[in-house]
Amino acid sequence: MSTDASQPTQSKQIELVSRPDGIPSPSNFRMESVELSPIADGEFLVKNQWMSVDPYMRGRMKEGDSYVPAFKIDEPLEGGCIGQVVESRHKDYQKGDMVLGNLGWREYWKSNGQGVTVVDPELAPVQAYLGALGMTGMTAWVGLNKIAELQSGSTVFVSAASGAVGSIVCQLAKAKDCHVIGSAGKPEKIDWLRDKAGIDAVINYKQTDDLAGELARLAPNGIDVYFDNVGSDHLEAALDVMNDFGCCVECGMIATYNATDPPAAPRNLFKVIAKRIRMQGFIVMDHMDARQQFIQEMAPLVKAGKVVWEETITEGLEHAPEAFIGLFDGDNLGKQLVRISGDSA
Repeated sequence: MSTDASQPTQSKQIELVSRPDGIPSPSNFRMESVELSPIADGEFLVKNQWMSVDPYMRGRMKEGDSYVPAFKIDEPLEGGCIGQVVESRHKDYQKGDMVLGNLGWREYWKSNGQGVTVVDPELAPVQAYLGALGMTGMTAWVGLNKIAELQSGSTVFVSAASGAVGSIVCQLAKAKDCHVIGSAGKPEKIDWLRDKAGIDAVINYKQTDDLAGELARLAPNGIDVYFDNVGSDHLEAALDVMNDFGCCVECGMIATYNATDPPAAPRNLFKVIAKRIRMQGFIVMDHMDARQQFIQEMAPLVKAGKVVWEETITEGLEHAPEAFIGLFDGDNLGKQLVRISGDSA
């Protein structure tokens, strides 16, 4: 099969030029234009339409050991993306296919198919495969079902409850008839959690200086599961109100990602012993063997409208750094996405 003569020869990409000290700034990033070589036999070319920006990416901007390698200076960043195949010399990928990959932060990318999945645009808008039907949704599902082993009727506290993962956690817990309490910091997020996600109570953490006291008021019989996306004072409050033999699901700690000094909280970690609390961190990539089970359970909820989601969309690859930085100010409601292109092949 010959390569289409119209195949693009240039691609723009966002590179990391310096490692952030504290909160990232636009000066840590730059846009570059690079040459695209022709695809070879067994390869295909993808034009990105959507990319995801996520808090975990902040950890990859630091030097040091982690569960994923650090981003390299003067090279493009990576992350979840949805694109359309615009040229193919691969038997399993056809021109026009919509695919999920991990080479966001750029216009075009080539692949031999490893780690790439063709998605079904009939089930939901394709960008949902970066959110509720993608790693975001699976993170929520794994945390509740595989880590917490959530039981019907439990009381669940979710921090950053209106965020990409937290908003799905809330709804999956409600689907299991749990009593769900969330935390958020803006009125529009609180309204969405009550009116759209249908959770039982929301704490405006920016308007209380006694998070544990407010949580105890809303959960007079204690909490059974804490789904942690924040760490710090939220984890401390959850430990105070946690029932004996409860579970802390450690998904993220966004309060600490930009810290130049380690935070003091939680100061009550000893309660893990007295209350026999189970505290477990997890990485969703360790649970990919359960992906089919996740899709089988999530797809009917999406089709029935029992799981809804919001998207905060930033237009243009050049604005991806701003979208990422905004995560740490709580600018996003639901999933933060960057629309790179909506063009068809």
